[in-house]
Amino acid sequence: MGNIISLVGRPNVGKSSLFNRLTKTRHAIVDPTSGVTRDRIYGSSDWIGYDFSVIDTGGYVIGSDDIFEEEIRKQVKLALDESDVILFLVDGREGLTPMDKDVAQMLRRSGKKVILTVNKIDSPSNFFDYSEFYALGLGEPFPVSASNGSGTGELLDELVRHLNKDILIEEDSNIPAFTIIGRPNVGKSSIINAFLGKEQTIVTPKAGTTRDSSTTRYKGFGFEFDLVDTAGLRKKKNVEEDLEFYSVMRSVRAIEHSDVCILLIDASIGFEGQDLNIFSLAQRNHKGVVIAVNKWDLVEKETNSHLEYEKIIRSRIAPFTDVPIVFTSVTKKQRIYKVLELATQVYNNKKRHIPTSQLNDYLLELIADYPPPVKKDKMVRIKYVTQLPTKYPTFAFFCNLPQYVTDSYSRFLENKIRSNWDFSGVPMDLFFRKK
Repeated sequence: MGNIISLVGRPNVGKSSLFNRLTKTRHAIVDPTSGVTRDRIYGSSDWIGYDFSVIDTGGYVIGSDDIFEEEIRKQVKLALDESDVILFLVDGREGLTPMDKDVAQMLRRSGKKVILTVNKIDSPSNFFDYSEFYALGLGEPFPVSASNGSGTGELLDELVRHLNKDILIEEDSNIPAFTIIGRPNVGKSSIINAFLGKEQTIVTPKAGTTRDSSTTRYKGFGFEFDLVDTAGLRKKKNVEEDLEFYSVMRSVRAIEHSDVCILLIDASIGFEGQDLNIFSLAQRNHKGVVIAVNKWDLVEKETNSHLEYEKIIRSRIAPFTDVPIVFTSVTKKQRIYKVLELATQVYNNKKRHIPTSQLNDYLLELIADYPPPVKKDKMVRIKYVTQLPTKYPTFAFFCNLPQYVTDSYSRFLENKIRSNWDFSGVPMDLFFRKK
């Protein structure tokens, strides 16, 4: 991973539909109401051997029509800063609009690679409607239909020609990479400065895997890892821009190149929607996660208040609740090394491989006692379980009727695996395959 592709354009041109098509998901909500996409604007995609991330900027433009234009300008500016290639979407049915011309002007000045994508070209009768978009001066327009997929192959062929082939850094597989992630102003810089105090040796601060983030080799107190600092990213002059979109955009690259993400949240504010967005990014990328609740010294304490707080966080991050949570105060140096200890444990959990014989001894007996529920009069019989050789824990269950295994039964099995072996902090996948 490493290349970021952003979809930009005014509302209702089909950005969410194209996002779903490229990421092969139904993540983005497709709805004719302007500005409806909120969550899940990030996905991963691949084409002929190239992997890249896709960001749907549309979800962050919210409000009445009169403030749309200003919001879209902000989105486009941020997308230009952070992306390798921009897919500029316009509506072939509606034709060229003044707002399209405005956005095109910004894109032309940027010097970034922009691919003009004319959506909703979905029948022979309107096929040539795309030609009027030559007037935008952004080169060859690509006619596509996000809803039925026509034209997307040609678009992707063009896209991968402009991806950065050298973006993947050499990975030192024995040294874990820990990345501090979180919203702006939660104390990311402070915790990194606390880690990088004078007590330990700092070896080779090297240019990071991401633009504007730096990686430092950390040795001390029995730990050795690469600490990826996203806190020092360029500060934006304009604080008015959508912070949620900003922090997601900025987190994407850093998360992709890490083994364990330390999600820092501000105890005095609580676990907000934006924290959940960033948590989901790490989870969707199958990264280990530790949640550090910072500024805990500023919170009024009751008896058991950290247990109450923990309960609230786990209810928000469900169903993936098997995540270590630690309460810290960077200024008072409270439990900050506990954070590193937990991150190291999570890294080891992520690499854990359970022998097939142990898996089958434990799980097949359990499945015999608690078989999958009967669905449409069909009995599912699971015969064999194995852990696949992937970079994160993935288990394959071989059975006669995989299509009848329910999500709730899959979660039941995942919880049983977690209760028997330590996979704390690590997302896992369970697959059901025909024997």
